[in-house]
Amino acid sequence: MSRTALRICPLCEATCGLTLTIEGTRVTSARGDRDDVFSNGFICPKGASFGAVDGDPDRLRTPLVRRDGELREATWTEAFDAVAAGLRPVVERHGPHAVGMVLGNPNVHTMAGALYPPVLLAALGTRSLFTASTVDQMPKHVSSGLLFGDANAIPVPDLDHTDHLLLIGANPLESNGSLCTAPDFPGKLKALKARGGTLTVIDPRRTRTAKLADRHLAIRPGTDALLLAAMAQVLFEEGLVDLGELSPHVQGIDELRDAVRDFTPESVAAACDVDAALVRTLARELAAAPTAAVYARIGSCTVPHGTLASWLVDVLNILTGNLDRPGGALFPQAATDRTPRPAGPGRGFALGRWHSRVSRHPEAKGELPLSALAEEIDTATDEGTPVRALITVAANPVLSAPDGDRLDKALDSLDFMVSVDPYLNETSRNADVVLPPPPPSQSPHHDFAFNTLAVRNQVRYSRPAVPLEPGRMAETEILARLTLAVTGMHGADPSAVDDLVVGQTLGKAVQDPHSPVHGRDPEELAAQLAGESGPERRLDLMLRLGPYGDGFGAHPEGLGLERLLAHPHGIDLGPLRSRLPQPLKTRSGRIELLPQPIADDLPRLRGAAAERPTGLVLVGRRHLRSNNSWMHNVPALTGGTNRCTVQVHPEDAERLGLRDGEPVRVKGAGGEVTAPAEVTDGVRRGVVSIPHGWGHDRPGTRLSHASTDPGVNVNQLLDGSLLDPLSGNAVLNGVPVELSPLG
Repeated sequence: MSRTALRICPLCEATCGLTLTIEGTRVTSARGDRDDVFSNGFICPKGASFGAVDGDPDRLRTPLVRRDGELREATWTEAFDAVAAGLRPVVERHGPHAVGMVLGNPNVHTMAGALYPPVLLAALGTRSLFTASTVDQMPKHVSSGLLFGDANAIPVPDLDHTDHLLLIGANPLESNGSLCTAPDFPGKLKALKARGGTLTVIDPRRTRTAKLADRHLAIRPGTDALLLAAMAQVLFEEGLVDLGELSPHVQGIDELRDAVRDFTPESVAAACDVDAALVRTLARELAAAPTAAVYARIGSCTVPHGTLASWLVDVLNILTGNLDRPGGALFPQAATDRTPRPAGPGRGFALGRWHSRVSRHPEAKGELPLSALAEEIDTATDEGTPVRALITVAANPVLSAPDGDRLDKALDSLDFMVSVDPYLNETSRNADVVLPPPPPSQSPHHDFAFNTLAVRNQVRYSRPAVPLEPGRMAETEILARLTLAVTGMHGADPSAVDDLVVGQTLGKAVQDPHSPVHGRDPEELAAQLAGESGPERRLDLMLRLGPYGDGFGAHPEGLGLERLLAHPHGIDLGPLRSRLPQPLKTRSGRIELLPQPIADDLPRLRGAAAERPTGLVLVGRRHLRSNNSWMHNVPALTGGTNRCTVQVHPEDAERLGLRDGEPVRVKGAGGEVTAPAEVTDGVRRGVVSIPHGWGHDRPGTRLSHASTDPGVNVNQLLDGSLLDPLSGNAVLNGVPVELSPLG
């Protein structure tokens, strides 16, 4: 007999509400939840395929432990015994920094990934942290940290109310949005146009999003920062700067004017391959719009000047008075945010508090560049110990980081490696222990990260739709036990981890004069927490202490877990609203328009204005039915347009002797790959596009469907030497490549 259950989709950043149909313990179908307060019934092909993703037969069901060189099934007790025996000696012999940790993109899509890795990292005490952020979004975190004092204070466009939207390096009709959580992003763009608004897209490819735009600029890859700097220069030159209500919250306006004075439209036009008059038009239209928002994503982050481009996005929003106002770009307020503090100076944001051992890359937001992981393992220096053991959680850096071949060999040289992963993939196949979490239907869900980026304030929670299968272990328990194993507490009750966090959080809260529980007894408060598990108790704690919370009785109408459970379709908390100066954590307590690290990097951008690439350059692309390397093992999400091809402009194809559908060799600094040519005018001349996340052809994996059409790993074309210096983000776009027909 079938039944239905509600579930928030964990397969991309849109976080749509789903209604699952379940036969026994198997999800047989998924449709959009029309009553969901945020997504209102919207669903994409990934969400519709939830059951196929959830029930993939290649998902691991029991732990694997390496014995006599082979990964074999083991009990959970045997697996954690092996983890403790493998990791603790490395820490004791070489210190905590010899243990590296890699967190992949799926971590932010699970409750466990949000709640436990920070505890594991703090308990381990290592500085050898690498995450997917440095092949994706770190420039935005760094620019936000420098501007606002908080690396997680990222303004998002008010899509439902803006009159003018400028998109740069973003393709939300395929990605569903990124660093901007918005179910039905395509519908919101169509609604913008229907109400008379303007959509401009800047992208070297004529994407589905670009086709919807009123104006599409096929800019030369990697020159976004130059274009944005020139737009800022025009605003100053033509007297179009109008901070409006932002004025009391901004410092450095005169210094910024001087800093961008040389970036005239004429000086950048050739490098960007955009007419100077058009640059001026873009700036004037932005300033003239009743409300406007500039939004940029991965195409502008994964370039040599990614941090400068991310900074200039917010600079333009500030100079036109569109930051922190409805219709512009606003700071969301998540229900699990910390208790709001009175506005005032904060600690600010610092870069380079430590450096990587080999190439001396500065840390950013506590992380080292993922591009540096291989050398941190395989290269000896006089300073420090190489990474000798590695913990990966939902990460596949062999495909996502540059030069996967080198990293693959480096992983094989480790003393010990443990992977928390549902698959035996290109990375986890190197592990000594693989700990598989259950499928999403058997896990609870709350979006801690994405609600801080949502275009409307709301809160939702899904309990597991299907009971935990016998022999499975909840991902929250896996990570709690892993924390205990690496800290010498192997065998202790995993609830100790949750109890520790609850105790520490309440201990700080009762001492905070701004907290609603100031002066109260933390043990008495802990006894009041609702929830069937440690993770639920922690969620209840965060909700009750958060900006909408009941404050443990201080605000009786406020939020807590019990109230949230009574609203299975979620609770709407209203549209985004102006919040300044409360989000600011800079030392001045104001928006610092021209932070010193930014000023120091501007000469490098000036030099780029004189560069004229003569050969072909590489850019990536997204597919609606993929999310990085996750979903190529699901037949329903592959095939059709979701193919790994080399897109090339017809004129370039003719010049090089390339034919549509025939194999083409692509060569870069890190190696070469061969894939079918796709001749299309959807890319501008001089640009080659290959999608990210493919290359499922390594032996020892268990990805039966993905291996039938493996594609190629585009990141093998990179040698890892090209980074944005401020953020350590890998340069994946605008990279020189050579093409030739095979044979």
